[in-house]
Amino acid sequence: MARTSSMKSSNGVRVVVVGDPGTGKSSLILTAAAERFLANVPPVLPPTRLLLPSADGIPLTIIDTSSSTERSGKLVEELRKADAVILTYACHIPETLDRLGTIWLPKLQGLEVKVPVVVVGCMLDRRDENKDFDLQEVMSPIMQQFLEIETCMECSALGNTQVAEVFYYAQRSVLCPIAPLFDQETNHLNTRCIRALKRIFILCDHDNDGALSDKELNEFQVRCFNAPLQPSEIYSVKTVVREQLPEGVHENGLTFVGFLFLHELFIERGKLETIWTVLRKFGYNNDLRLADDQLLPAIKRHPDQSIELTNEALDFLEKIFFTYDVDRDGYLRVSEVEEFFSTAPENPWRQAPYRDAVERNPFGGLTLDGFLSEWSLMALLDPTFCVENLLYIGYAGDPQSAICVTQRRRLDCKTQQSNRNVFQCFVFGPKKAGKTALLNSLIKRSFLEEDVPDSDYHYAINVVDRPGGKKKTLVLREIQEDGIKEFLSKGDVLPRCDVAVFVHDSSCESSWKKATELLFDVASRGEATGYGFPCLVIAAKDDLDQYPNQVQDSARVCRELGIEAPIPVSSKLGDLSDIFSKIVRAAEQPHLSIPETEAGRRCKHYHQLVNRSLKFVSVGAAVTFVGLVAYRAYAARRNSSG
Repeated sequence: MARTSSMKSSNGVRVVVVGDPGTGKSSLILTAAAERFLANVPPVLPPTRLLLPSADGIPLTIIDTSSSTERSGKLVEELRKADAVILTYACHIPETLDRLGTIWLPKLQGLEVKVPVVVVGCMLDRRDENKDFDLQEVMSPIMQQFLEIETCMECSALGNTQVAEVFYYAQRSVLCPIAPLFDQETNHLNTRCIRALKRIFILCDHDNDGALSDKELNEFQVRCFNAPLQPSEIYSVKTVVREQLPEGVHENGLTFVGFLFLHELFIERGKLETIWTVLRKFGYNNDLRLADDQLLPAIKRHPDQSIELTNEALDFLEKIFFTYDVDRDGYLRVSEVEEFFSTAPENPWRQAPYRDAVERNPFGGLTLDGFLSEWSLMALLDPTFCVENLLYIGYAGDPQSAICVTQRRRLDCKTQQSNRNVFQCFVFGPKKAGKTALLNSLIKRSFLEEDVPDSDYHYAINVVDRPGGKKKTLVLREIQEDGIKEFLSKGDVLPRCDVAVFVHDSSCESSWKKATELLFDVASRGEATGYGFPCLVIAAKDDLDQYPNQVQDSARVCRELGIEAPIPVSSKLGDLSDIFSKIVRAAEQPHLSIPETEAGRRCKHYHQLVNRSLKFVSVGAAVTFVGLVAYRAYAARRNSSG
């Protein structure tokens, strides 16, 4: 399994040293640990722990390895646990250098060891001084082919030359990697780095004038480096930027392009620590995402509880919508949404299930309802990811203030009402029953004859008006027939369902039979888990001729289960029988429309008999106890009178 380096804590950095036999691996490690050359070196050293002066107290664990065939399994195991790899060759044995590109680096790629690699030439003291050798010229093509190589250097354990530097660069490659920051092919900052720096710039631009004033620059310096800038230093910084990039400074201070230029300059001068200090002060990890300690703690909830955005988060998002709706047309254009997410690692709505889940205008624009619906879907499906993106776009509140956990549906059933604002409905049915058309109708997408969803995770979400001016958000999730068995096998899935609908093609008897089988299966599983939920039956394609006895068959089954009669709809004609309001109404009254199968009735009857028996036994015991007390009282009076 691939493993990528991430920001290290006090647990330390693990570096694995590999290379051909006889390339000086063990001598390199032992000299670094002893700070002097030792002649007697074991074949393979045990794990060695170092604490480098420049590592901010983060320890370094060095793992020596054997290249023998019989220990290849151990080598692979260690490589997969590595945070960085030191790959050695012998300076006086050209064949070991050749094998880096033909054997070792391809081996690391084959094992998907995606960590920084430091290439080290050992035994520099043994190279023939009469032979010309240009390390940069030799390594340049290899580094272009294998981008995981962080740096190349040569050393001598015998002379203790550049030995400490080897491990310094190995540790720095983990703590301050260049790959997330800079694209060495294009020679520019990576997109995700630019996005992170843009968010930092905006957070520091307190007056929102598009520039960092001297005061704001100084506050930034103090926050990141715990030391103020002198006025002369600020002047020097701005002068350097202005000379190289005139638009990097204007009358209000350092602009964003100037801010980026400074960080590119740090990379050019090899000051990666400076950029990483800035990024980490603002909560970023090595993947240039907010670190876990900046996000939500683990959310504790029962299976029948869901997650919704709070009014505080919704108010923030509404303000953001109107801020980015520059042309004031009531829509966020595609370009405006991209700008909106320009301070996040990427636009999360480009991917399923968010990409096609909401209503859009012909140009891809989002209304306010569509915009808020996307966020509600994120909160429902992945609340941590939702809050993470809220923080990227400028939400300044406590992350926990952005979401709330709803009341358990079991309690909603007892109180016979639900106060949830977002309802999730699972849409079941056989192929070509009209499920996808139903979802498309919710988001007002044109009817398509081909009833095939775009992905395995097909959602549609929109706001549904309710009596009294209230609005509820309805999420439809289509469950594909081919994946139903696997879907239902997950024990924590059905409790998340507020309403289940079962769609069948009213013109096809086999479609109805399959839908009925699904209805009984899902209802039985709901009863078995104790998380029953309302169910509705939808007779789709009402514009076609019904199969014989369709109405009688479907009405009989619904009557047996104790649920509403099938609701006829025609997505093609746009005749939807107010179906979405009916789904929401069923969710608001979670104690109704819960199907009861024959097995469920027998189980219920059994429990009633048991309860009656217990009640009878309790009453009998009480009568016996009262009689016993009365008899004892009578006997006591009789004895006293005698």
